[in-house]
Amino acid sequence: MNIFDKLFKMFFGERLRALIVKETKQILRDKQQLFLLMFPPVVQICLYGAALNPDVQYLRMGVIDECKTYKSRELVSAIVENRVFKIEPVQDNLRALTKAIERGKLDAGLVIPPDFDRRISQSRPASLQVILDAVDANTAGIAQVYSTQMIIMFGNLLEQRPPPPVRAEVTYVYNPGLVSSWFFIPGVLGLVLTLSGTLVSSVTLVKEKDSGTLEQLLMTPAESWEILVAKIVPLLVMLNGSVLIAVTIGRVVFQVPFRGNFFTYMFASNIYIFVVISIGIILATISKNQRQAILTSFFFNLPLIQLSGALSPIESMPDFFRYLTYLNPLRYYIQCVRNILLKGVGLDVIWKDLVILMVFATVLLSFSASRFRKQLG
Repeated sequence: MNIFDKLFKMFFGERLRALIVKETKQILRDKQQLFLLMFPPVVQICLYGAALNPDVQYLRMGVIDECKTYKSRELVSAIVENRVFKIEPVQDNLRALTKAIERGKLDAGLVIPPDFDRRISQSRPASLQVILDAVDANTAGIAQVYSTQMIIMFGNLLEQRPPPPVRAEVTYVYNPGLVSSWFFIPGVLGLVLTLSGTLVSSVTLVKEKDSGTLEQLLMTPAESWEILVAKIVPLLVMLNGSVLIAVTIGRVVFQVPFRGNFFTYMFASNIYIFVVISIGIILATISKNQRQAILTSFFFNLPLIQLSGALSPIESMPDFFRYLTYLNPLRYYIQCVRNILLKGVGLDVIWKDLVILMVFATVLLSFSASRFRKQLG
């Protein structure tokens, strides 16, 4: 007998051990459940990690250069230097430019007046016109800030000016390169765990109700709590595998740093796994079939994800929704993950979030166990 068998017998009785082995074999035989546990986390982490990017690149810009001098060409080169804009051909008149923006062929337009070079040479202010398609307000705002900064920098290079009396030096810590995926990937880790955990646990129980396996378990000497524990333990192990796969993809594919302690990360993840399994059990007890469980899971999961700070900062939400996020366990898990991965902090910093997660896990697990026992009864 090896050490694992001894530990297993120490913590689990013979009857409970038999139930856990039975549930594990049943999950391993179910190809659909294995697919839900392994494939969606890989696809979601790659898809969200690549697609959720607030950075703006390659906006189509049309340029009307009525000056046609060396300085005007240098200005255009400076604006497209960082690939936020790319120059698209357009007819050399303002009406054609605005028409192209109106029809969605261009995202922006730049008009350089004929006296641009002359006014600069005379040390007089020169005017430029930047036209932006503001249907997407976020993109237009970023494009406006970038184009304005580049024009100001270009003007400063043309004329030597005395240094300003006050100069600020900004230092970015924890993400010096301002890589947007470093913000999104930790949130996506929580998002993937929420979707896969609630879905798999609810579908597993509902499937057993449909097949009549639960009724067969009632004919055995096993207690209701033993049946519940036997269903939770294999799911806990499988979801730990999903956590490891997701964080490995984030580390290898998107180069997200892992500065904290691995065991602290897994400890926080396991607490949240109990939360999502509890939600899945609740969904299973209120659903009559697998289709209803899947549809109901969206009703629960979408608010959890949208109010967690995974995809957008909580600080940007209206006051009502910002206060509502305090009732969301995913918020605290994502805070733990970001602090562990990006800042490398330990339990002395994230202990409050972990305590709140434990409270959520205890309350939800107790409630789901109560509903499960009533259903068995």
